[in-house]
Amino acid sequence: MWQRVKEMADRRGGVYSILALRGDAVAAEWRRGCVNDSLFYCFSVTKPVTAMAVHLLAERGLLRLDDPIWRHWPDYGQLGKAPITIRQVLTHRAGAPFSLGHPVADMLAVGQWDLSVRAAARARPRYPAGEVVAYHVVSFGFILGEVIRRVSGRPVARFVAEEIFEPIGMDASLELPAADLARIVPLRGKGGNLVTPRVVNRPAVRRAVAPAASMHTTAQSLAAFYRTLLAGGVAPSGRRVFASETVAAALVPSSDGEIDRTLRQRQRYSHGFQLGGLPGVVRGIGTTSPRSAFGHNGSGVCGVWAEPREDLVFVYLSDTAELIQPGLRFSATLSDLAWQAFAAD
Repeated sequence: MWQRVKEMADRRGGVYSILALRGDAVAAEWRRGCVNDSLFYCFSVTKPVTAMAVHLLAERGLLRLDDPIWRHWPDYGQLGKAPITIRQVLTHRAGAPFSLGHPVADMLAVGQWDLSVRAAARARPRYPAGEVVAYHVVSFGFILGEVIRRVSGRPVARFVAEEIFEPIGMDASLELPAADLARIVPLRGKGGNLVTPRVVNRPAVRRAVAPAASMHTTAQSLAAFYRTLLAGGVAPSGRRVFASETVAAALVPSSDGEIDRTLRQRQRYSHGFQLGGLPGVVRGIGTTSPRSAFGHNGSGVCGVWAEPREDLVFVYLSDTAELIQPGLRFSATLSDLAWQAFAAD
């Protein structure tokens, strides 16, 4: 069954890295066109890392999830955004999904921290805080990243590196060092998507901090992050990174089949993750995923998920940027094949 996963990835073409784990045992592992330490741009696969940084600050008593954003970042409270809480951003319920009016505009500014943060502060809500689910494509990271910076006293990339990546032992960064530019896997467009590679392949964007999208990492490191969560916050090395209660809080469902006003389809979210379930709905986590699964898709380019009951992790990283719907269909089908392969093991 695992061979079918590889065949589908090969048919898509391009560079990829796949890793499937059951517990600590490797169920499947393939790389095409890259080496073990090649760095892939992760798009929204980054969001759970930023979310866990927020949860870590809550664990330490430095913020509460129900704090309004303005309490830590006063400028954010203008133009009707005073009621918006940290929890509402984590769960895509803040009502201000786009800082510059459209997700494409937000993405084009993704390499400019100051501009993106100012735009988030000056944005007007589209929906009342807390009332609807509307995926915050890019603004999720800049809002939460600015809160992390102000609360911790450290830039978000440094906080994540020191408090998550280093303790887990990940080869990963939110702010790509210049020395690592030679290790990156360039994006390629497919099926008419020319804009995404042109934007993301610019060195200035590759090195910029965008906490909803800019993680560069390997399949092995991403698997280590999810193995840590499956172990209740204990890294593979045995070092505790998060309290078990913190991991549990991050996985509490926040929406269960509501229509996402941005994505225009039913979704299940927790407090920073996409959740399994919703049979037949085409999502990166698969159309057959169990409700216990959690993870995140990355623009149809990449994806990762874990399942606690069977102790599973599946990672797919690639260089292939398709248009959103074809990319999403590919991700869903690939995940469904992986679920079948795990079941057949």
